[in-house]
Amino acid sequence: MSVIHLQAKDLPRKWYNLAADLPTPPYPPLTPDGKPVTAEMLAPVFPMNLIEQEMSVERWIDIPPGVLEILSRWRPTPLRRARHLERRLKTPARIYYKDESVSPPGSHKPNTAVAQAWYNKEFGVRRLVTETGAGQWGCALAFACTLLGLECKVFMVRISFDQKPLRKIMMRIWGAECVASPSEQTNSGRAILAKTPDTPGSLGIAISEAVETAVGDRSGGTRYSLGSVLNHVLLHQTVIGLEAREQLRRAGEKKPDIVIGCAGGGSNFAGISFPFVCDKIHGADIAVIPVEPTACPTMTRGPFAYDFGDTAHLTPLIAMYTLGHAFVPPPIHAGGLRYHGMAPLVSQGIVEGLMAPRAYDQLKCYSAAMAWAATEGPICAPETSHAIACAIEEAEKAREEGKEKVILFCYSGHGLMDLAGYDRHLSGELTDYVLPEDALRESIGNLDGLPRAAKRRSGKW
Repeated sequence: MSVIHLQAKDLPRKWYNLAADLPTPPYPPLTPDGKPVTAEMLAPVFPMNLIEQEMSVERWIDIPPGVLEILSRWRPTPLRRARHLERRLKTPARIYYKDESVSPPGSHKPNTAVAQAWYNKEFGVRRLVTETGAGQWGCALAFACTLLGLECKVFMVRISFDQKPLRKIMMRIWGAECVASPSEQTNSGRAILAKTPDTPGSLGIAISEAVETAVGDRSGGTRYSLGSVLNHVLLHQTVIGLEAREQLRRAGEKKPDIVIGCAGGGSNFAGISFPFVCDKIHGADIAVIPVEPTACPTMTRGPFAYDFGDTAHLTPLIAMYTLGHAFVPPPIHAGGLRYHGMAPLVSQGIVEGLMAPRAYDQLKCYSAAMAWAATEGPICAPETSHAIACAIEEAEKAREEGKEKVILFCYSGHGLMDLAGYDRHLSGELTDYVLPEDALRESIGNLDGLPRAAKRRSGKW
């Protein structure tokens, strides 16, 4: 079969929580003075029902019927086999991809946007404020908010605000306000602009502006919503991997040998991989690979350390792989892969040896995207091209070794709003950018004086 469908009745009824199974749990979030963060401290930012999920170590968490009803408009998503790419590569590998581009906003992001909007509405929240990089998350939250009758405001990283104007239009169609970040609307934004008026912006800056806006609403009717990184966000995305596991079974595959996802903050990678990481913890032989850009090498070159999630220090300290909270990434077109930190659960999975991250150059990824379009047909998002590049690399390795392998990756979004990047690639205007060592050292210098986070692992992998 080239396409494996599930019916609405097969939509997972529970989310999977990797925090229940990690042999060595992640470090707890801390306040700037080094004390553990309590649920009460997070209450001005998130509704308590999501805070409970964030702190939960239960293995399975029920998906509310109201969330299932909305998800069922496009889920379960198809699992497709990339037979045409296989033929081009002359590989014995079987390449499967979970097609998350079929959601109304065109990416995996609505899986958590719908859940977060639903829980906020249940809690009595009237407005959500967030940040977005490439715009996929901003579009997803705007979509979810309009379905559930909530107001939505999005601070969009300035370089993506300029590079991807169509995503701004999508947000407006779904009723959201979209503001270029840094902006003059917040104290943190004004401070950044006063210092560096020509800054391209960063997700760390946009997060600062969104959090400041949320907690500044004294009526209590506004909360902050995050599209990646935190435990409850990754939890909601596990419908991807849970569906894929059943679809592979129906395709006659016992298990994948390799699971791949691009990773900026970790949400779609976690969604496709965490159910299979659970299988790996319990004995399955599976290679799990998160892929990032060489321009923003959080997992492959950043230290594992406590760091703030935002530039203005408004968020708790989180133990994660990081490039430093003041990191301002170069303006590459994979805007969704430019966050300075990696999700704590993904970070601990890397420390444990359960995941093996890789970094790829921009041109390699665009070349992979062009090969994909020439064989399978769809135009992928620049973020997704990183996963495709890794899948091609692994398929070529299988050919060289003469081994049959099952490769699974997350097709996290289409690239129909990203054609400007393709145009620059076709015109020969794009270049590779590897983060210079001196820039990395300067950026992680911002970690000096913060609490330490030693790497703790079981040693099983």
